[in-house]
Amino acid sequence: PAGEHLKLTDFQGQRDLVSVSPKAMTPGCTVQACGLRDNMDELKKAGVAVLGISTDKPEKLSRFAEKELLNFTLLSDENHQVCEQFGVWGEKSFMGKTYDGIHRISFLIDADGKIEHVFNDFKTSNHHDVVGNWLKANALTPQAALRCGLGWP
Repeated sequence: PAGEHLKLTDFQGQRDLVSVSPKAMTPGCTVQACGLRDNMDELKKAGVAVLGISTDKPEKLSRFAEKELLNFTLLSDENHQVCEQFGVWGEKSFMGKTYDGIHRISFLIDADGKIEHVFNDFKTSNHHDVVGNWLKANALTPQAALRCGLGWP
């Protein structure tokens, strides 16, 4: 629910795509979020849940999720504490001006809470494809899981 305080460790035990975006309801963030929304079945088949993080207020994120019919959790990091821990908060420049802000990067976090992969080379329009292609290329087959002693559901 909006305004509820959560920690990323609350999501441990599952694979999560943590998608860090600069600002909700802007063209780039909307395209990226809707791409994830539209490809959620593929992500779920790969055993991946999606968490979107920005420094927007919870109320704005709720409006964004409702307006765009987003089917994943949006988390507010107003004081950019999580963004700093992930190393995505820092100096940016736009139209000759320099400021501190969020660098658009996504992290695939494994069930143990460790970073499995970093996605930092994509356009907002192909983010979901870059993630999906990586997941397909790095899928753990049932045979490989058994060979590694992981079992298979």
